[in-house]
Amino acid sequence: MFPAMSEPRQVSFSPAAAEPRPTSTDIDVFGLSDHGRVRSDNQDQFLIASLHKHQSSLPPEDITTLISESRGYILLVADGVGGRPDGQAASGTVVKTIAHHVTHLMDLYRRLDSNNEAIFVSELEKSALKSHEVLVEEGNKEYGGHGGATTLTMIAALWPHAYVIQVGDSRCYRLRDGRLERMTEDQTIAHALVEQGALTETEARRSPLRGRLASALGGRDMTPRIHATDCRWDDVVLLCTDGLSRHVRDEEIEAELQAIRTAPESCRRLIQLALDRGGEDNVTVVIGRLKNKRRDV
Repeated sequence: MFPAMSEPRQVSFSPAAAEPRPTSTDIDVFGLSDHGRVRSDNQDQFLIASLHKHQSSLPPEDITTLISESRGYILLVADGVGGRPDGQAASGTVVKTIAHHVTHLMDLYRRLDSNNEAIFVSELEKSALKSHEVLVEEGNKEYGGHGGATTLTMIAALWPHAYVIQVGDSRCYRLRDGRLERMTEDQTIAHALVEQGALTETEARRSPLRGRLASALGGRDMTPRIHATDCRWDDVVLLCTDGLSRHVRDEEIEAELQAIRTAPESCRRLIQLALDRGGEDNVTVVIGRLKNKRRDV
């Protein structure tokens, strides 16, 4: 688990970071979203953006083509908050706003010293703040100050650097050296009570407050958490909304990623597992990895 960062920090990279820069043929990345067994609509959104193409749950006309000379990927999931007006529009607004900001980020990164991350991290945070401002403005205009809200979990992978930004309780995991790491902490009332010693982890999992967000884009409270880390060739990254983590245990996610053959296959299996166990919420999974040439032949 990585602690929340109040100030951007320099990252000490392992020798693995000296590996050759991946090419597009080395990348295996995929996203999938399902409305679940109970909900009639899907308020989840995701985005996979690279220098040469993108994949998203949004209509193609809603996403600007993202082009950059730097080889980087943005993976993002957003989960519209239930009980707020137009959660689907809220999560879609966040994806579109950040997608439009990505082009600037990629161009900025290309011009920066790759070891000076402070400016890039600042711009990454601005992309989240901008989407929050857009949601608040739309909420004030359309719903009298009570408009849509959404979570946001995003990783920007710019080899050999990676940056994670989170608002809410959608999660980012990483499989490294065969072990699963949760790279985000749920920003929920229940988790805050655990940190204060008022609830145990077991009590928090059973508490009705486990789904009550302490931070959300477009909400009253919004506190983005940013983490800086590195990329290694054998890493597998998974982003998901709570529709997955509610039904599928971390140990099961770990086992799936340990045995991964392709990102699409693993996305489909994990979503099907969540659906088989009730599918009470929308469920979205995004997986990104570099192909292991010895394993993937």
